Amino acid sequence: MADYFTSFSLIFSLPSVEAQAYALQLAEQASQIQQGDEPPANFPEDLKSAAEDWCLESNAETDDNKPALWLHSSNGGIDAVCSFVQHLLQKFDPQGRVTFEWSHDCSKPRTDAYGGGAAVITARKIKTFSTSEWLSQQEAAASSPREHVFSSETQCCQQCGRHSDDDAVEPQPCQTPEAP
Repeated sequence: MADYFTSFSLIFSLPSVEAQAYALQLAEQASQIQQGDEPPANFPEDLKSAAEDWCLESNAETDDNKPALWLHSSNGGIDAVCSFVQHLLQKFDPQGRVTFEWSHDCSKPRTDAYGGGAAVITARKIKTFSTSEWLSQQEAAASSPREHVFSSETQCCQQCGRHSDDDAVEPQPCQTPEAP
């Protein structure tokens, strides 16, 4: 039997020791909710569903002599950490931005076990990206022919570097895959 892991580690600066205490208390409450406890009456509504996926650890840290929170896990919780960070940005740093990466790994060689992703989190939006999504996009792009895009400067296709504008009626589509 194989064990699957999703790991991440990030340090998130906070504006004050009070903000750090709030974040640590919220993380502890989310951990207790994940273990089956009822959410406290003052637990933020936007984090209740994130608490179900709570398998991350949080520790008080300092980052450049500022209070910070170290969030990490080897057991997943990507959606939970994204929601938690977004909640803290909304409360303490509406113009802030946090980025982090994660990895997928396995204790045995499995074809579906490796990869990773990244997230960009602001107070208004969470954008995530996974390596498997990227690979799927690249496969789709490579398997569908593209039209030539001609440059007026070089008089050639900008994608494949061949074919002059005079060949624009050529029946062959541009088959050169896009550069990553």
